[in-house]
Amino acid sequence: MNAFDRNLNLDGLFKFSQISYSTQQHLKKVYSCLAVCMFLAAAGAYVHVVTRLFQGGLLSTLISLGLIVWLALTPHSPGTEKRRLGILSAFAFFTGTGLGPLIDFVISINPSIIPTAFLVSALVFCCFTLSALYAQRRSYLFLGGTLMSVLTILCFVPLVNLFFGSVLLFKAQLYVGLLVFCGFILFDTQLIIEKTEHGDKDYIWHCVDLFMDFIAVFRKLMLILGMNEKERKRRSNSK
Repeated sequence: MNAFDRNLNLDGLFKFSQISYSTQQHLKKVYSCLAVCMFLAAAGAYVHVVTRLFQGGLLSTLISLGLIVWLALTPHSPGTEKRRLGILSAFAFFTGTGLGPLIDFVISINPSIIPTAFLVSALVFCCFTLSALYAQRRSYLFLGGTLMSVLTILCFVPLVNLFFGSVLLFKAQLYVGLLVFCGFILFDTQLIIEKTEHGDKDYIWHCVDLFMDFIAVFRKLMLILGMNEKERKRRSNSK
């Protein structure tokens, strides 16, 4: 295969015929913004874990909630774009800081879990995103109602488990939650495409949707890998 054929194949690989050119340009903005958010979240986690200048916890969670509400209440327009980008940057940073306590817990078990969870999360995110982009338009939008229903049920599971203290129920919640947020990657990606095709060009808020999906998958994977490693160590010590 010559160089021309290879370039032709690559062009075909990243050609989404069912998505208009303007929407593809919008998606480039969304994913560029998402990459910056990932970097800022990593910086926030670094501040908690390494420098200890700001500790993640209730305060960082409240700040994150306040920032996302502020962002939602700030209308999308050319005049507010820089302000909204600043709010989004701060939100991403404090979201990363909020992951600090969980990262501390996982590091105490096995530090290698952190890069493993991140790489697996990135791989999962890329695969489901490409699946949504290559699939027929609107083919995954039917998932929205089911995903929201299951997510609502999962929100009540911890309250129920307070009375039972079941490890099995907690694990089931983690694995089902992981599947749900993988589904949200498919759903949100196609929803963003449809919104953009209908004139919604708010790439900053679209970035928030995907960023929260990635963080949820990353959080679930860290917990799952951490619990599995802890269980493996306990079994090894008991022999």
